[in-house]
Amino acid sequence: MAGATEHVVYVVDDDQGMLDSTVWLLESVGLKALAFTSGVEFLDACDASLDACVLLDVRMPGMGGLNVQEEMRLRALDLPIIFVSGHADVPIVVRAFKAGAHDFIEKPYNEQLLLDSVQQALSNCAAKRSGSPGHDALQARLLTLTPRERDVLLPLVQGYTTREIAEQLGVSAKTVDLYRSRVMKRMQATTLPDLVGMAIAAELIDPLKLR
Repeated sequence: MAGATEHVVYVVDDDQGMLDSTVWLLESVGLKALAFTSGVEFLDACDASLDACVLLDVRMPGMGGLNVQEEMRLRALDLPIIFVSGHADVPIVVRAFKAGAHDFIEKPYNEQLLLDSVQQALSNCAAKRSGSPGHDALQARLLTLTPRERDVLLPLVQGYTTREIAEQLGVSAKTVDLYRSRVMKRMQATTLPDLVGMAIAAELIDPLKLR
């Protein structure tokens, strides 16, 4: 087994005070934090080979967080992104998650909530890099789904409504709701974004082709 890899958190925020306090918080629990006041600076320095995650402010002058996320995709910088924003309006949250965001936290954030999310993102990154155990556990859960549950899972994570799925499968909306709850339980997903994240990780869907 290889030696412990240093975990890095990229912090991107144009508010210097917020940047300093976030870096201090992360360093207080032994994480290495690299601070950037602009998306362009961060993109130039980002190293996707590290066990790292990105704390990314949504609203910044010039290049906003969602633009940075898109540019990371184009450059194949595959690191988990945790968005932080003082203005978490629903369309922005939806866009962020559809493009594969790990989490979305509102400012002013709860420190423990932020640290928990960062630790989870770093664990996911390490598991993804090793291909296991997270990936194996995910595949094992997928294998527990019945063919009908898989029929519901795919359109569900692609953003179709219960009514649309019912029409596709020729069943009632009530039946789709029943399958949906079974799928969530078997996959151990607490929310729909969790389920979408699992489907992307298992390569069942392309995040860029979500509705």
